[in-house]
Amino acid sequence: MKIVVIGGTGLIGSKLVAKLNEHGHEAVPAAPNTGVNTLTGEGLAEVLTGASVVIDVSNSPSFEDDAVMEFFRTATTNLLKAEANAGVTHHVALSVVGTERLQDSGYFRAKQAQEGLIKDSGIPYSIVHATQFFEFMKGIAEAATDGDTVRLAPVKIRPVFSDDVAATVGRTAVGTPVGGVVEVAGPEEFQLDELIRKGLAAKKDPRQVVTDVHAPYFGAELQETTLLPGPDAHIAETRFADWLAQQR
Repeated sequence: MKIVVIGGTGLIGSKLVAKLNEHGHEAVPAAPNTGVNTLTGEGLAEVLTGASVVIDVSNSPSFEDDAVMEFFRTATTNLLKAEANAGVTHHVALSVVGTERLQDSGYFRAKQAQEGLIKDSGIPYSIVHATQFFEFMKGIAEAATDGDTVRLAPVKIRPVFSDDVAATVGRTAVGTPVGGVVEVAGPEEFQLDELIRKGLAAKKDPRQVVTDVHAPYFGAELQETTLLPGPDAHIAETRFADWLAQQR
């Protein structure tokens, strides 16, 4: 089947395109650098011609509150309209475990708005909620840094390898639309502050991680289980230490 991957040249998108093509599908990467822009609508009608499935793994270039909301509202509205015109029968979107519990954050309010548009579109859909990728630990540290100090809450997290997320999204895309959320998480549970401490130490990063129960996470204060998936989540196999060893 023809599967269009919005954000298909990024971290998850490029892995998805490769995996789907390996399995005999026609996976087409769609991004501004391939002539497809969901914000303006440029190239959407053309790339969606003959597509059965659309997977949206795109992300906002800005995490500023108004900009990220504008991105997800506009891009998703344009994409869903083009899908309806093209007769697409399955819309798959990648989102984040805990989105509905992180509504003090502008980024996660925008992701919730995106999910709402998908659910109301009338197009059969599946939403994959992933925990934070191993590759995003650096970004979490950056967002929590003040000078040489990284302030993080001692909450639970089950980070996951991006390859494992791509595999879950791909399996979901070629299956029957679930009309709801599928969760994927890593095999190990950490405390967020300790996880980032390990990651910085492995990179010989001199910043000090300070444990602070009130430290904000992209603008939202966390409870102990805010970032954890539910009991029915798919548990991936790759362990953090194994991934970290491969980065050296």
